[in-house]
Amino acid sequence: MRHAKPFGLTQLLLPIGIGFIVIGWLFGREFSYGTFTTIHFSWGSVAFIVLAILFMLGRDAGLIYRFRMLSKKRLSWAQSFNIHILNEFTSAVTPSAVGGSAFVVLFLNKAGISLGRSTAIMITNLFLDELFFVIICPVVFLLVPLAELFNVTSVIAATIGVVFWSVYMVLFVWTSVLFVGLFYRPDIIVGFFNLVFKFPILKRWHSKIKTFSASLLDASHEISSQPFLFWLKAYATTTLSWTSRFLVVNALFLAFTPISNHLVVFGRQIMLWVVMVVSPTPGASGLTEIAFREYYSDLMLGSSSILLIILIWRIISYYLYLILGVFIIPKWIKESF
Repeated sequence: MRHAKPFGLTQLLLPIGIGFIVIGWLFGREFSYGTFTTIHFSWGSVAFIVLAILFMLGRDAGLIYRFRMLSKKRLSWAQSFNIHILNEFTSAVTPSAVGGSAFVVLFLNKAGISLGRSTAIMITNLFLDELFFVIICPVVFLLVPLAELFNVTSVIAATIGVVFWSVYMVLFVWTSVLFVGLFYRPDIIVGFFNLVFKFPILKRWHSKIKTFSASLLDASHEISSQPFLFWLKAYATTTLSWTSRFLVVNALFLAFTPISNHLVVFGRQIMLWVVMVVSPTPGASGLTEIAFREYYSDLMLGSSSILLIILIWRIISYYLYLILGVFIIPKWIKESF
């Protein structure tokens, strides 16, 4: 039986096209040879770009380790690496508002993890990520004055602050639901699946969902019964991974501009990431570049410097995963199907 490919050329080219069109438009509007000469590129710049890449690799290493830890080492390091890259690729080619987390269940299942356990691992990953943002945002508010955190020098930048508060409240509620479902009432999640698959169009899979539900309950009970030290390690790994991810921008700022308050740069990255969660474009492509440009516009960066930072930042944190996915997905499809 022939299996359809989960991703086609259109899904790959669309986010790349959107991103480069927006970056090209920004460059065409603000970039010139005269402004290019104001960029001071030195060996120090190269060193900080390398540091930014290392921060990104640190984030990847943490999330790869988390997959292996949550699978109770049933996944090899190679499998954990592949699943992480596949997850990043699907997140890059699907709208941010939809997310690529649902594909993690497929990736884990094809790696030999039961469907129920795969779903439990996916839910746990979601919970740890959302918990990080729910906790880190108030911490940032305590360290950085709101007036410095939310730039209001343009309409787009001011809108980011408004959208942030709305999205943060949704994240808080969603994290609470995941907490209850994971630690106290996993039967609620099971009940939801059973209810959905009672609809006539899905009823033929109802018997399989019962088997899946039993596996999910067993896996959820096993994960939620882990000792406090296990959860402390999982959350610490999540925190270090995301922190490393956001420090990429700090390293790039050090490469091209003498910004003194890097806590503001770091805090704004978190705010921007929360807002981009609701982007309708694949991987928030296009909107991210514009929002970044406007959000950091009050930090006295030259237009050439900030555009170069945006370009390198997106290559390191976004386009690289698209490229890796192109090489990994064909091999994964061949081995899995």
